[in-house]
Amino acid sequence: MTKAEVVNEIAKKTGIEKAVVLSTVETFMEVVKESLINQEPVYLRGFGSFIIKERAEKTARDIHKETTLIIPAHNIPAFKPAKTFVQEVKNK
Repeated sequence: MTKAEVVNEIAKKTGIEKAVVLSTVETFMEVVKESLINQEPVYLRGFGSFIIKERAEKTARDIHKETTLIIPAHNIPAFKPAKTFVQEVKNK
């Protein structure tokens, strides 16, 4: 499902104009992004959590050049679904 499809579905179910829903969805995504940039996880009870995962430094190999590379430690955004969310998806 794309962002446009999400916006259409929300607009259809709530009766709110698509432009308002689109603005709200984009603002929500921006708030989540800014929170994660500031190392603040976002918890949505019953849905899940947007968190930062720390990746350790590691050594990788370039098999074409037969060299090794050092990949520095870094953070990546991740989503951890709530238990109730996982159960609902499993039971469908």
